[in-house]
Amino acid sequence: MLISYRSGGFTCLVSGPLCLLPSLSSDLDSFKTSYLFIYSSVHTLNPQLHTNMTDSETKQAVVCVFCGSVPGNSPVHMQAARALAEEFHKHNVQLVYGGGTTGLMGEVARALVSLSGPKAVHGIIPRALVKVATVNGMRAHTEGQVGSKVAGKTAERVVDSVDAVKADGIPESEYGMTTIVADMHTRKRLMAEKVLEGGPGSGFVSLAGGFGTIEEVMEMTTWNQLGIHKVGVVLLNINGYWDGLLAWVRNAVKEGYISASNGEILAEAKDVYEVWPKLRAYQVSNGRMQLNWGEE
Repeated sequence: MLISYRSGGFTCLVSGPLCLLPSLSSDLDSFKTSYLFIYSSVHTLNPQLHTNMTDSETKQAVVCVFCGSVPGNSPVHMQAARALAEEFHKHNVQLVYGGGTTGLMGEVARALVSLSGPKAVHGIIPRALVKVATVNGMRAHTEGQVGSKVAGKTAERVVDSVDAVKADGIPESEYGMTTIVADMHTRKRLMAEKVLEGGPGSGFVSLAGGFGTIEEVMEMTTWNQLGIHKVGVVLLNINGYWDGLLAWVRNAVKEGYISASNGEILAEAKDVYEVWPKLRAYQVSNGRMQLNWGEE
């Protein structure tokens, strides 16, 4: 069955047997059936779905980076995170990421802040993950709340990832601005919105990571295929880390589950210097679905 549910400008399409959707009528707001949701924030994303980004030539590029919250066993991945930050600084790119302060996440954010300043980085993290992701001492500065309501809850809260505040009241930051949100859905939606608001070269890039990283990058790849966005999705394949995923894509094309043109949606960059050119040169696949996500 397919059920459409709307709350606070947020539309969800819930697919699956009713028995798998606990407390649907009274507790859908909790998003407890998270992996059964195929959702689209149509009121916010719709202006970006089928048109070019407005005033694109004057806008700063915004790139969302997916990556692990641990450094991994090989130092090359932390080196790649720092090098990617240097490329972003060189090309005046704004970073949006998952808001952590550890591992590759913390490294790319910290490196870019050191080069471009706190305004170049915006982390978005679910409230439940704040304690996990802040072992380096990020503290939530909870003065004031911003944002809309999502599922009856406060959608986001701006915090400063710092312990010190300058005399003039401007927070000093090591990781840039951080927004705390209610859940994973809101996190991914807001990251996507920030990217779609950016100028030429905006898109999604994945460094090495685990289950969460691959889920995020594949969701953005799927959204591209479905016509929800039209920006690039790039795997930064350091030390062959993503060889297995790329081989799976090729095999899926061979077996007829992915079209040849859609097999090119997920682009590969073998070093950090290829990332920006691939984002800038990204061409929309001819095989994308022409779906009208903003229509009732």
